[in-house]
Amino acid sequence: MTPEEVGNRLATLLADPDADAGPVAEAPAGPVAGVSGGQEHARATVDVPPARWRDALLAARDDTELACDFFDWLSAVDELADGFDVIAHLWSTTKRHGVLIRTRVPRDQPRVASVVDVYAGAAWHERETYEMFGISFAGHDDLRPLLLPPGFEGHPLRKDFVLASRVAKPWPGAKEPGESEAGGGRRPIRPPGVPAPGEWGTAPTPAGAGGVGEGPRGGAPARPARPPRTPGAARPARPERAVGEAPPPGPDGPSGAPDGGGA
Repeated sequence: MTPEEVGNRLATLLADPDADAGPVAEAPAGPVAGVSGGQEHARATVDVPPARWRDALLAARDDTELACDFFDWLSAVDELADGFDVIAHLWSTTKRHGVLIRTRVPRDQPRVASVVDVYAGAAWHERETYEMFGISFAGHDDLRPLLLPPGFEGHPLRKDFVLASRVAKPWPGAKEPGESEAGGGRRPIRPPGVPAPGEWGTAPTPAGAGGVGEGPRGGAPARPARPPRTPGAARPARPERAVGEAPPPGPDGPSGAPDGGGA
């Protein structure tokens, strides 16, 4: 089957409650079939409302023409104000075709049905998606942290998650990600998660303030002031050392070993 035929077949199964995949409940919007990019690696895509999410994966698995018996992966995409896209990729080991099934959940209530009872392999993928995006999977009773340390706050793959390390430490490269080689002509665009100066936390305490800081980032200790230099004054001469002469002894003895050592 071509990607177009795969997508249209699944859309037909979901639109017809009498199809051989079994009856499904009425939905506010029907499925929409399409084809992804990738040329020879293109996949059928089927967008379904959240209420039909589990039905779509079940139909792709049980239909004899689709026969998607292999669960490949499940993840999400943060679409900011539009919500989150939850995506699953299924594959048929006998028919040698795949399908991407997608649904969109609102940002204020990111929740969709679990498909662990359809594909047992989805368990870890749902745990990771819940952990990284904050999307809940109804019916999955083991959404324990999978990758992050205990007590971690927030969901790192959300685009509004503040990258605290980028606030405390500048980007080490010559240019920010997304800046062109030519530079100049365009206003630089901050990567997602990097707040503008002053939007998050407090700036380190400037030198001379005694190291007293406010806010979650605290203050930076003040550096001692350097004595003023007289214009034109020569630098103090460094003591010269003869060739082969040993360096002056340190506090622990001539060779760095404590005095009185040796057996």
